Amino acid sequence: MSLFCLVHGAFQGAWCWDLLIPYLEAQGHKTVAMDLPIEDASASSSQFTDVVLQALPKTDDDIVLVGHSMAGTVIPLVAEAHQVRQLVFLTALIPYPGISTLDQFSHNLDADSLKTLNYEPKELSQLKEFDDEPDMFNPVSVGKDFSDEAVLIELFYHDCQPDVMRWALSKSRSQQSMAYIYEVNPLNSLPNVECKYIVCNDDRIISPVWSRYAARKRLGVDAIELPGGHCPHLSRPAHLASVLTNDTY
Repeated sequence: MSLFCLVHGAFQGAWCWDLLIPYLEAQGHKTVAMDLPIEDASASSSQFTDVVLQALPKTDDDIVLVGHSMAGTVIPLVAEAHQVRQLVFLTALIPYPGISTLDQFSHNLDADSLKTLNYEPKELSQLKEFDDEPDMFNPVSVGKDFSDEAVLIELFYHDCQPDVMRWALSKSRSQQSMAYIYEVNPLNSLPNVECKYIVCNDDRIISPVWSRYAARKRLGVDAIELPGGHCPHLSRPAHLASVLTNDTY
């Protein structure tokens, strides 16, 4: 059986996997989750990686590393430092070696937006291959204040049951670290590890169109389709567990 290492995304924590874990463990799998130091504005991707590595037992060699949303930028760094069997990008960003997430979508932003973000443009030749990519982020999420509960409901939890939505809102954490947006990915290439990408067709944060495109272009896989929004671990944990444990996709 596998050890599922579950790495949360922005505004969330280890708590967000509480509904999924029982379904994985009912099949005999082990799980581990951790809180990334997202409230620390100075926290880097390297620090996030270290927290994940510290949570991993040294004896397991059948590790499935699941990264939700922001954590798509973290799990390849973990896999570079620790043997894993599989990387699962769950409605997640996919890093590009030598490039930041902001570099990847800078061509979708106007000059004023780039100035607001204090963005120093790279040479056009470095970003040319991103020119034809679909928008990374769903337009409905751009410019929204994610500290506003109404925004979190609209974009993160719109397809959750009311009690789950209330619980998730009560557990939300302040996202101060922006390493996943600004930091340049330090890898020369993505790890040579089996990958899955799970896309949700009503994701209001990361564009499903981009997810399908990037899964094929960067990971060489067809995205596995789920219904619903950005957080299937909260809205449909049983369905997600069946996808995570099915190796025939």
